Amino acid sequence: MRDFRVLSVLLLAGCASPQPAMSPLSTASVSARLETQPVASLDDAADDPAIWRNPAKPEQSLIVATDKRAGIHVYDLLGQQISFTASPRLNNVDLRDVGGDVGILVAASDRQDLLNAKMALFRLDTDTKGLVPLGSIAVGAGEAYGMCLWQRASDKALFGFVVLKDGRIDQIAIDTNGAAPTGKRVRSLKLGTQSEGCVVDDRTGILYVAEEDVGLWQFDASPDGSMTPTAIAKADGNEIVMDAEGVALAPSGSDGGYVVVSSQGDNAYALYKLPEAKYVGRFRINDGKVDSVQETDGIELMLGDFGPDFPGGLLVVQDGDNRPSTQNFKLVSWADVVAAFGWAKH
Repeated sequence: MRDFRVLSVLLLAGCASPQPAMSPLSTASVSARLETQPVASLDDAADDPAIWRNPAKPEQSLIVATDKRAGIHVYDLLGQQISFTASPRLNNVDLRDVGGDVGILVAASDRQDLLNAKMALFRLDTDTKGLVPLGSIAVGAGEAYGMCLWQRASDKALFGFVVLKDGRIDQIAIDTNGAAPTGKRVRSLKLGTQSEGCVVDDRTGILYVAEEDVGLWQFDASPDGSMTPTAIAKADGNEIVMDAEGVALAPSGSDGGYVVVSSQGDNAYALYKLPEAKYVGRFRINDGKVDSVQETDGIELMLGDFGPDFPGGLLVVQDGDNRPSTQNFKLVSWADVVAAFGWAKH
């Protein structure tokens, strides 16, 4: 979540400039191809996106994204709002195709009760392109913040990871076979301080979590796996300038591809090559067809054909400073990122 802690520290230290520290590492440049309509809410409101890829007509794929002051939007790939569902204080969002009567399940962290975290559930109706509320699942004491889903490769079992603001991560087993989805907490993981962004690699069962002022971690996502995190990168002003925020995956093969992390402090994104999660570079989204991107919170990435504007994949990022309009989401072609680094393929 965007906040003003860095600015406050600088002012208290007597620094003349409120600008965040910039990483000294080389940083490539890309530009967004399109952008969504701005959210209606003022101030810090747009938060986190998820992508549904239409397998039959990729250019008709959809973006689901939260306005944490008002509700949840559905956009087309031109950035036009297709539908809006009022539901205040939803933060992060993720989705999976679970089949059955539910089909596309959308899950969001629900912060309406700051003392008791919940997971709000919806069905994405791909005909009407709207969201159908399915109720909510109680998670546990604390303020819900981050949210990501995992569909286990071996048996398609579905789990949700809700990242609490204090760094606790509750893993919820979700059952979509009944009249309404249900869930139960199967374990809790813990990082030391405020955390939010997360993503799970469905192929390998690895959970990646961003601890905002510390860096990027990975956990074993299995309910009976190790509860000890492994450090991947530090938010030390080099690869990541704090805050470490949104986390997304560009999978390739059985365990390859990239992890992408929002380096919010200097308006950039860090890339880590899988399976070893080795740092390979950084990029920024600068002015082009649409304006540049600053202070990104949530991000989402999906590879594949999304039509002529996004032939190799779609990266959607929250833009924390879209003045003179309110915040929105920028749409970036993954092919442009690949080209910026001179890679032959992802």
